[in-house]
Amino acid sequence: MPPARRILSLWLPRFAAEWRAKREGLGATALAVVGERGGRQEVVSLTEAAEAEGVARGMGLTDARAMAPDILTRTEMTEREAAAMAALARWAERWSPFVAIEDARDGLALDATGCAHLFGGEEGMMESVVAELARLGYAASAALADTRGAAWALARYGAAPATGATDGDAIAPDAHATRVKTPKRRKWSRPEARPDAAAKGGSVAVAPPNGSRAAISPLPVAALRLPPETVTRLQRLGLRRIEDLLLTPRAGLARRFGVELPQRIDQALGMAPEPISPLRFAAPLAARISFPEPIGLASDIEAAMDRLLARLAERMKERAVGARRLRLALRRVDGGAEALDVALARPTRDAHVIAPLFLRKLDQVEAGFGIDAMRMSVTETEPLALGRHLGHMAARAEGAARLSPGGGEAFADLLSRIGGRIGLERLTRPIPAESHIPEKAWSSAAAAYSTAPVGGWPRTGRIRPIRMFAPEPIEAEGRPPRRIRWRGRDRRLTRAAGPERIAPEWWLDDPAWRTGLRDYWRVEDEDGARIWLFQAHGGEMRGGWFVHGELA
Repeated sequence: MPPARRILSLWLPRFAAEWRAKREGLGATALAVVGERGGRQEVVSLTEAAEAEGVARGMGLTDARAMAPDILTRTEMTEREAAAMAALARWAERWSPFVAIEDARDGLALDATGCAHLFGGEEGMMESVVAELARLGYAASAALADTRGAAWALARYGAAPATGATDGDAIAPDAHATRVKTPKRRKWSRPEARPDAAAKGGSVAVAPPNGSRAAISPLPVAALRLPPETVTRLQRLGLRRIEDLLLTPRAGLARRFGVELPQRIDQALGMAPEPISPLRFAAPLAARISFPEPIGLASDIEAAMDRLLARLAERMKERAVGARRLRLALRRVDGGAEALDVALARPTRDAHVIAPLFLRKLDQVEAGFGIDAMRMSVTETEPLALGRHLGHMAARAEGAARLSPGGGEAFADLLSRIGGRIGLERLTRPIPAESHIPEKAWSSAAAAYSTAPVGGWPRTGRIRPIRMFAPEPIEAEGRPPRRIRWRGRDRRLTRAAGPERIAPEWWLDDPAWRTGLRDYWRVEDEDGARIWLFQAHGGEMRGGWFVHGELA
């Protein structure tokens, strides 16, 4: 007979706030994560310290700050929080191969069938999960039951001490009004948090096999994962606990509240299937090789690296991606490790391009008594098509791009080789920008992540200096000036061309252009030096003559 199905539900009620506090290194600070709900800013998650000051989830931001003026607030980051929860689900696979995200923000579900004995039983497994989460900085509650719905309900509502009746039925089983002799159910009380788990910041609850009905009966109807409006309507009718619903005919519930309510009851009791669909994670792009005998020669490392690159190239081809960053990890026999990182100016899976970048760094490796294992991983990828057919005109244009400066694969490989020595982020290229302001007519971009301007730089007909610096005030005579005093030296000018009038951008407040309109002149002194200067007509600041650059 197959073992009974057992589902473990994890509830992390303060996940978003604790993740943000951990990410920013805030420790035990009172922190609240705020999001927009219904047109107002309200608290969607908060730390334990914030709860101690009286702030509650769902409270408006204004009320929260009135309650705790010193509380820190952060805006929710939905996508990053979802990615963090997905990473936590991947981490939880150490306890079960079937892990799903229960709630978008604060829950996980694990199919623990046949797994508990590996961790010292069901209680030991749950306490291990809660303790590990506490070590990571997340408070959690765990519950184990036969069904996903029952485990969800116990994790969120079943860890508090029992109050009121603990029997599974609100009416005595042998009451004459029922006219039915029903077997008396085993009494079950809501499990209190175990001391060892509570000390680590969480609590655990276990419903025995085939005991889900008795376990969830005393819980409130909200434990059935119902919409808030349905919970409110049920409470108005006096149906406050799940045991009240279990004694109500299903047809009447479906007619009055829709099919969702009976379906949730059936799922919690195991009468309707609710499987756990595990998340699918792409296997990391990595390859590893171990050696029967330690190696230390550069030729042996190169041969092993070629084998690793060949395996990685096949995997990248299957995923239609190319590598932008790679890491080569080498493990020594004495337990030490070395790591080499390379970056590429273009996505590629060509071993002949990648291998030389690692070989240039092998002199940094200290082999010691030998290397017994190597692992190469792709840490950053970009889509890379398998190939495409080009027409005559397209092939001709692509060939011309390869030969042009700043374009083609050969230039990208050159960037990769230089970047391997000085750092790829230090290689930049100027990019033309749409602005008539001299300082803003171009911008600097990373050469590996940008392309050269198509057709070269735009021809504007305006002459610009080869060296530009911050405007330096000078003394000048006449217009155009016949003589200037610049950098402590008198200069007699022999030629002048201009003026070229440039006005500041009226929609921006640039401190460098508060002198108003400028008339630029190209002048040459008696020694042959060509200077780019301008006369500022004065705006918010005093005008005058300034040198702005040197011409070729």
